[in-house]
Amino acid sequence: MGIDIKHANYYMGSLFYTTIPIIMVNGSPELAMTVSRLPCFLQTRDLLFYPAWAYAIPATITKIPISLIESLIWTSVTYYGIGYSPEAARFFRQFFLLFVVHQTALAIYRFQASFCQTLVASMFISSVIFMVFLSTGGFILPRSSMPSWLRWAFWVSPLTYAEVGLTVNEFFTPRWQKMFISNTTLGNLVLSNHGLVFKSYSYWISVGAILGFALIFNVGFILALTFRKSVGKPRSIISREKLCQINSHNDLHNDIHLKGSTTITFPASTKETNARGRMMVLPFQPLAITFEDICYYVDTPVEMKEQGYRENKLQLLHNITGAFRPGILSVLMGVSGAGKTTLLDVLSGRKTSEESVIFSAWLRLPKDIGSKTKYEFVNEVLETIEVDDIKDALVGRQGVDGLSTEQRKRLTIAVELVANPSILFIDEPTSGLDARSAAIVMRAVKNVAETGRTVVCTIHQPSIDIFEAFDELMLMKKGGKLIYSGPLGQHSRRVIEYFEKIPGVPKIKHNYNPATWMLEITSASVEEQLGINFAQIDRESTIYNDNKELVKQLNTPTRGSRDLHFPTRFPQNGWEQFKACLWKQHLSYWRNPSYNLLQWIFSILSAVILATLFWKHGQTLNNQQSLLNILGSLYGAIMLNGYNNGLSVIPFVVTKRDVLYCEKYSGMYSPWAYSLAQVVIEIPYIFIQVLSFMIVAYPAIGYYWSAYKFLWFFYAMFCALLCYAYLGMFVASLTPNVKMATIVSSFFFQNFNLFSGFIIPGPRIPKWWIWFYYFTPMSWALNAIFSSQYGDIQEEIQEFGKTKTVAIFLQDYFGFHHHQLEQNREARAEPQQTSLHIGRAEFLQM
Repeated sequence: MGIDIKHANYYMGSLFYTTIPIIMVNGSPELAMTVSRLPCFLQTRDLLFYPAWAYAIPATITKIPISLIESLIWTSVTYYGIGYSPEAARFFRQFFLLFVVHQTALAIYRFQASFCQTLVASMFISSVIFMVFLSTGGFILPRSSMPSWLRWAFWVSPLTYAEVGLTVNEFFTPRWQKMFISNTTLGNLVLSNHGLVFKSYSYWISVGAILGFALIFNVGFILALTFRKSVGKPRSIISREKLCQINSHNDLHNDIHLKGSTTITFPASTKETNARGRMMVLPFQPLAITFEDICYYVDTPVEMKEQGYRENKLQLLHNITGAFRPGILSVLMGVSGAGKTTLLDVLSGRKTSEESVIFSAWLRLPKDIGSKTKYEFVNEVLETIEVDDIKDALVGRQGVDGLSTEQRKRLTIAVELVANPSILFIDEPTSGLDARSAAIVMRAVKNVAETGRTVVCTIHQPSIDIFEAFDELMLMKKGGKLIYSGPLGQHSRRVIEYFEKIPGVPKIKHNYNPATWMLEITSASVEEQLGINFAQIDRESTIYNDNKELVKQLNTPTRGSRDLHFPTRFPQNGWEQFKACLWKQHLSYWRNPSYNLLQWIFSILSAVILATLFWKHGQTLNNQQSLLNILGSLYGAIMLNGYNNGLSVIPFVVTKRDVLYCEKYSGMYSPWAYSLAQVVIEIPYIFIQVLSFMIVAYPAIGYYWSAYKFLWFFYAMFCALLCYAYLGMFVASLTPNVKMATIVSSFFFQNFNLFSGFIIPGPRIPKWWIWFYYFTPMSWALNAIFSSQYGDIQEEIQEFGKTKTVAIFLQDYFGFHHHQLEQNREARAEPQQTSLHIGRAEFLQM
């Protein structure tokens, strides 16, 4: 680039942009990483393991090498590539300043994360702080153009000192010291035009100020870690009236008593309970499932081959035979690695609480069932699983708020039961629960079996009460071999008698847990000590022969039976799937003010800040700097709101992704229905966000009042913010977690910023990069808004010493042509950009 007043603006843009990636790209991942580590630290802090400073200081020191490496790479690639002053001292001064800025950015994000403690709130606060720093930093609006009463804000932004240090380091070099006009050097004139009237020693003042910011925010990080309390434990969110009903609820048939230990009372026999007839609104066909001599192999892991295992295949199941029947509550037991879950996988082929069940019923029940019948069936399922007392409670987030773990497990069972299945496989329903919660869950499972369905559970080591609630047991030992399959009997007498008859097996102690006793006596060490093989004993027993006969009997089709057949992949058509997903997304968005309300608040705050800074600048056209100031207001509006939308949607999408996978593989809906609903639900919220912004900012900044110009402004900004939100969805779907998503999205956002046409005008972008300019939604938005507002203005202004009309200046400097709007070229381009991001979001949800 040349050394003149016009090209100096390009140098200013590149120097300003140098600080943005350091804050956006390197800062945002630090935010997500700090939030993810907080729960562990807060727990150790509360246990008095170590003080907060012992955690905070190493967290800061360990980032120093990273700051050094990243700053050195950035400076090495860009300094001579852009063509800054070639002196080596200037190179190292820029490198050192960027290192200090990087450390400060990390300190700012660590403080925000430790203070807010949640990712959504932290991202909102970080967006607000970044907006304040950027708006008052002196680039999008020079200090001399700010309202006089607000110029103090110029000095509270770290970006101010970064910009001062970088520009002073460049424009006080010998090549910028040639005299221009009025005995002023070219470098001083450039700095003066941008309101940066400083001396060369200001570089070291800037370094000291940025180090001061780093110190302040690191101290704030320590104080927040020391005094901020951790977020509360999860709890159901219900009304006061509903709480009174829950407290007064008393089940006379199944009571849970806590006297020294938790016990649960179940009916003595499921068959006796079935005689009472626990009937449901929707009939179902009782089905048994049989399996004979099942073997299952997987590729041998590399670790086992390294330890000497020579076979290419590892056998996980060995000739497993058995049957599960309707109305019989069966349990699969065994030590870890016995193959319980593997057997279930082989056999299965793998909101508020009430609304979650309704959503499942809507999508999974056949079309010919009426809405009234579906709703009655949902209520019966809620009563059967005993979640009717919390049906109005919000599900919430796992481990943060909403339902407890035990309530979530019961709700999961209800969501599956509402599909009216004949067979249910439930893997480890009591894992992670205390005795009381496990008893509540198993009582709900027992209720399901009473309806006549075939229910099979896997359990590792249950309590006495839970174990004896089952009717039949299938016991497996490590290696996937069956050692018992038959009835439990009253107080587990049948299974106890079976094992006690085996020579050498010790008798069970009085009041000892039969489940624990069986796992102990059938362990590999006991087998080796007794010199017996429990799997071989089982195959030679009468129980094994009885099972073979039962399997043969159940495999014989009854008269009038027919093969199972599913005419379509999904019970509902695509339109019904979309309506159900849209209904669910609507409730989810409406009940998440931490997401959509904060977005709206941010748009209002950004409107107020920009309106205050750019008060009545919209029609003040004196020279090129006046137009650049106005473009800065548009650039700030779109970039700040788009950046906030794109980042804040990421944790929201990632949180719901696990539910999406579960529901998708359950056959509830097509991924297209879900992704299209998620895309559509953003539209009204962003519509309100943009409208609110324009109501505040449009008249205050002083843009031209006409329906044509107003609607173009609204349309361009609306489409641009949609693109940012959809890009956030796309990245969140593509990446494995929030931390990686913020890194990838920040990469896109910084390049959108670079190729927006503000930092580097479109005509100045090299031909081999111009395609990215047309790919960037902000470039289209700025083009549309600026062309519609000023592309038809014939007022003359001074442009770098020359006289031009505003319209000609826009064409020559930015490449913005008003006649393109009249030909609707932007009108086609904006939907193309939006459709691109919609299509990518939908594709990735697949």
